[in-house]
Amino acid sequence: MSKISLYHLYKLIFRSIALGVALTLYIYNLLTADKTYEQALKRPAVLLVVWGVFAVEIFLRLFPSRTESMGCQKQFLKNYKPKPLPPDRQSFIKTFIMAMLWLAADGTVVLLYLFSVIDAGLVVLYCLFLSVLDIICILFFCPFQTFVMKNKCCATCRIYNWDYIMMFSPLFFIPSFFTVSIAALSLVLFLEWEIIYRLHPERFCESANASLDCENCKEKLCAHKTQLRKFLKSRKRKNQKRNENSEICK
Repeated sequence: MSKISLYHLYKLIFRSIALGVALTLYIYNLLTADKTYEQALKRPAVLLVVWGVFAVEIFLRLFPSRTESMGCQKQFLKNYKPKPLPPDRQSFIKTFIMAMLWLAADGTVVLLYLFSVIDAGLVVLYCLFLSVLDIICILFFCPFQTFVMKNKCCATCRIYNWDYIMMFSPLFFIPSFFTVSIAALSLVLFLEWEIIYRLHPERFCESANASLDCENCKEKLCAHKTQLRKFLKSRKRKNQKRNENSEICK
C-alpha cells in the first residue's frame, strides 16, 4: 500500500471508531432519564477529539499537502503540469445530478430534524456514517463514480472536495460550536474548490493536466478497487463452477 492509501486506511479506522463511540453515547443517553443526545453535545471532552481531527483534515485540504490524494490537490498550481491539449468539458448534467442527490439526502435529514421526527443525535450519527462511507468510496467502491460521474478514478473526480460539505452540511442546523464550525469549514473548502474550478478548469482535466495521468500516479488508490473487483469475480466464478458440479452430480 502507498503512504496515501495507508493514510486513508487510518482515517477509515478512526472514523469507524468515532461512529461506534457516538452510537454508544446515543444509546446510553436514550436509556437515561433525559433521553436526549443534546447533553452529549455539551460535553467538550467527548467531542473535542473528533471535532479536532475533522477540523485539521479540512483545514489542511485548503492548502497543498503531500499526504492527500491528487484528487483533492489538483486545483493547486504546484500540481498542474500542462499538456498541449484543451481541457475536456466536464459534464454539467452529471455534476448537477450529484448536487441534487446530495441536497435530497441531506435535505431530508434536516427536514426530519426540524419537524422533530429525529433528534440531534441521529443527525450527528448520520454525518459520521457518511464520513465512513466517504473512505469506503475512496478505497473500495464508489457508487457515485460507477453509476453517475463515470470518472476514471478519484484523481480525476470532479466533485472530490465536495465530500466534507456533503457530510456535514446538516450540522448547520444544530446550535453548537462544534457542529456549526465544522460545517462552516466544510463550506469554505467547497467554495475554494468551485471558485478555482471556474477560474482554472484545465487543472481538473486529465486531457490538460499531466499530473492526473496514470503513469504519474504515486498513490494507486484505484488498485484496491481493482483487487476487490477481481476477488468478487473470482468468487462468482468459483460459485458458478460449484453449482455446475452439483448439477452434474445430481
